[in-house]
Amino acid sequence: MSGSPPLPSCDPPTEAVAESVASVRERIARAGGGRPVEIVAVTKGFGVEMVLAVAGAGILDVGENYAQEMLAKVPGAPGGVRWHFLGPIQTNKVSRLSRVVHRWHGVDRPVAGDAIARHQPGAGVFVEVNVTGDPSKHGCRPPVTAALVDLLRERGLDVRGLMTIGPQGDRRASRAAFRRLATMADDLGLPELSMGMSEDFETAVEEGATTVRLGRALFGPRPGAGPARR
Repeated sequence: MSGSPPLPSCDPPTEAVAESVASVRERIARAGGGRPVEIVAVTKGFGVEMVLAVAGAGILDVGENYAQEMLAKVPGAPGGVRWHFLGPIQTNKVSRLSRVVHRWHGVDRPVAGDAIARHQPGAGVFVEVNVTGDPSKHGCRPPVTAALVDLLRERGLDVRGLMTIGPQGDRRASRAAFRRLATMADDLGLPELSMGMSEDFETAVEEGATTVRLGRALFGPRPGAGPARR
C-alpha cells in the first residue's frame, strides 16, 4: 500500500520483549482469572526483527495494519507465525494478502467480505463494530451488525466473533464499549471478542475479550511515532 510506514531495522531487544511478554501475560491472567486470552503482537512500524523477538518469547500471532508492511515481513518471519490483518480492508489488496492471512479483524462492509470469500473461501473473520459512533473510527454500526454477520456466513466465511476499538483515554467509556460488544456477540452466538489494546487491554479482558491486540505494551513506542494505541 502506497504511503506505508518504513520498516526500520535494528537489533531486536530480545530480552526486553520476553520480559514484556511475561508481564503482559501476568496482567491478563489477573484480569481474566486465568482464562485463556490470545495475544496478537502488533508489529506495525517495526522491522521483522520484532517478529523474531516476539516469536522467540512464545507469541506466534502477529498483527499488521498495512498490506505492504505485512507482505514485506512474511519472508523473514519464523515458521508457524499466524498473521492477523487488523487494518481497513482494501479489496484490491485481498488477493495477495489471502495467501498469508490467518484472521481478518476489520471486516465492516459486505464488499470486503465478498473479496475475502472470493480469494480465501472459509476464511476466519471478525466483524468490526463501531460501538461508540465515533466518526474517526472504522466499523459497521451496531444496528446492521447482525445482517452483516448473516451475509458473511452466507458467503461461507467463518465468522469468529466481533472486534472493536475502545475510546482513547477514557477507561470508563472503554469498559462500556467492551461490555456492549460482548452483549452483542452473545446475542449473535459468536464465541470470540477481539478487543483491547495497550492502554485498555486489562479492562477488555475483564469484559470478556478472547483476543487482545498489543504493540506498545510489548515493544514500546513505534520508531518515529508518538504514543501508539495498538
